[in-house]
Amino acid sequence: MRVFDEVASRVSAPLSAEKILKWVLIVAGAILVGELALVLLVNPSLPLSKVEITGIPELDSRFVLARAGISKNSSYLSVNAHTVERRLKSLAIVESVRVVKHFPDSLSIILVGRRVAALSLASIGNVMTPVFFDRQGTVFMIGSEGLEEAALSMPILSGVLNEAPYLGMQLPVALNELFADLEMVRTDAPELMAAFSEIEVSWKAFDAYDLILYPVHSQIRVHLGAGLNADTLRYTLLLLDVCRIKRYDIKELDFRTGTAAYTIGK
Repeated sequence: MRVFDEVASRVSAPLSAEKILKWVLIVAGAILVGELALVLLVNPSLPLSKVEITGIPELDSRFVLARAGISKNSSYLSVNAHTVERRLKSLAIVESVRVVKHFPDSLSIILVGRRVAALSLASIGNVMTPVFFDRQGTVFMIGSEGLEEAALSMPILSGVLNEAPYLGMQLPVALNELFADLEMVRTDAPELMAAFSEIEVSWKAFDAYDLILYPVHSQIRVHLGAGLNADTLRYTLLLLDVCRIKRYDIKELDFRTGTAAYTIGK
């Protein structure tokens, strides 16, 4: 009997260890499944812990979230990035937007604002109000809040508004080249833009036009063709300076033929 008991105890000992190991594995598996369920199902369903908005400081974050349809109850799972991008892209001041979801409970909204290529003036409520255009000739802001510096560093573009402006308004395609030229000059040589107080678009037949420039420090206006570039503006300012020094009585300089012509003033 003693021998039998010893053998039985030796057999039961490994069996008990196997049972313990099995239960340990079962418990560990249950914990792992619970953690995975928490990470994959519960956390993404909870309200977002962080929403980061960058790119256009002029836009209030609460306004952006409301326009995007994101509330305090929005979660990682409930937010559709493409829908948010589409909603924010409809804002006139926004040129592009990218929404990045960070698993499991945060979100980034990267906004790229439209850059000022030109501005005009319009009478709104009997008040002359600045109207800002981007490089595509789109009206993206009316009023100078947040853009006062830009309004002071560029000439007024006249002759382009034939109706009351509104956000998202698109100017004629014929002006696309002009806006591209204005943006290039303002980017490469902003001091040249600041040397003129007004650029007038003088329309001709079939959507063609000339440009009339009004210098800040001269009474001589400058007549150009449709093209505008930094070299032309520098040459124009040089001739204007010569006229000032020589005290020539000139009313207008005309560069439309490629050679400077002038009109005598009275």
